[in-house]
Amino acid sequence: MDGFQRKLTNSLQFRLAAALSTLVITLAVGAGVFSFWTAFEEANELQDDQLRQMAALIDQHEVPVESLRSDELERGLDPDLQFVVKVIAGPAASAVVNGGPLSALPLTVADGLQTVVVGRESWRLYVRPLHTGAKLVVGQQTAARDEIARTGALRTVLPLLALVPVLLVLVGVIVRRALKPILDLSRELDRRGDSDLATLHDAEVPNEIRPFIASINRLLGRVTRSMDVQRRFVADAAHELRTPLTVLSLQAEALAGRELPDSARERVVSLRQGIQRARSLLEQLLTLARFEAAPAATTRPAPISALAAVRTVIEEQLPLAEEKHIDLGVVGDGADALVHVRDVELHSLLRNLIDNALRYTPPGGRVDVGLRADAGGVTVEVADSGPGIPRDERERVFDPFYRVLGTETEGSGLGLSIVKTLADRMGITVRLDDARSGAGLGGLRVLVSFPATLASA
Repeated sequence: MDGFQRKLTNSLQFRLAAALSTLVITLAVGAGVFSFWTAFEEANELQDDQLRQMAALIDQHEVPVESLRSDELERGLDPDLQFVVKVIAGPAASAVVNGGPLSALPLTVADGLQTVVVGRESWRLYVRPLHTGAKLVVGQQTAARDEIARTGALRTVLPLLALVPVLLVLVGVIVRRALKPILDLSRELDRRGDSDLATLHDAEVPNEIRPFIASINRLLGRVTRSMDVQRRFVADAAHELRTPLTVLSLQAEALAGRELPDSARERVVSLRQGIQRARSLLEQLLTLARFEAAPAATTRPAPISALAAVRTVIEEQLPLAEEKHIDLGVVGDGADALVHVRDVELHSLLRNLIDNALRYTPPGGRVDVGLRADAGGVTVEVADSGPGIPRDERERVFDPFYRVLGTETEGSGLGLSIVKTLADRMGITVRLDDARSGAGLGGLRVLVSFPATLASA
């Protein structure tokens, strides 16, 4: 719960929505209170006008108020509509003052509108002097008046209260739409590959976000230049080292052809093996630098046979397999499929995968290469009977020069890095799994998956 609350607190969308919602609610409450109070006062003023008009009509038309009885006025009427009319302080007052709701009204009541308490009840009265010298009193209970005023005021406020939830929903929608360009940029960056450092477009984003995008683009530019410098350095260094290593290799071969003591010959053999490992490392560095620096294909490559590429690489790797007495071959029903990738890239990817499997498979082991095609695409599987790779290290083995600890097999740690680089360029995925769930070899199983957009029967 704390993590969820922290996530909401750090959300710009939540902050904007909360701030705007608080503002809407505050304004709605303020406007509602003001509207209610104004409508309440206007209703009371309207009822005061009714008291004045009633008194004026009775006075102008000389209605015989002294003959009216209070119980006749009250019988059968809604309490909200009951008015009490009395004449006090005059000759006609004796007939009505001694009974009715306002029987305790003092004779000295002032003229005009006023609120008085009579018999523990609050009354709103209008007192009008008559030409006879008496006073005409028109009254209404305050509770009834307030009920009428509250009902009218609530009817005024109810539309505003009903509008508040709609405004809150609109605030959420508006904030979400306003922040949609940021979410789109985030999704675009998430969809990019590791080597895609193209600048972001700011054509359809708000002006407030453009400085942020410009900063990201400048950062991407600096990263691109730094990576280009690093690639050029690796490529130049590897290229410059090829010549002296070739010279050393020729000299070592010439030295091995001479008559030497056994101890010296053993050292020459070690020297030649070291030079060969260095040359292999340089070749892999050049391959990695070349593929990383080469632009990605802008057009759809021509289809090539996946099975033919697999067989070609197996034929190239047969000498190494025979040297270690490893059973290397294609398994399955021999089904083939066409994949729309560059031939040189697919060839290099398969060569590094099979070479890696042969190097880490002990003598007398087995390496199986399978091909499977279905509606979801094409999958090439390379499974071996080697030691495998622990699950917690299967992501790191794609990093350059990373090698699993405890492995005695000689290698550069660049094979799987080249495979990952090529897979990203071609738009395919590479997954490492346990060979026990596949062919039962007990080693590592590498699955290279071509999506349906890159494959055809």
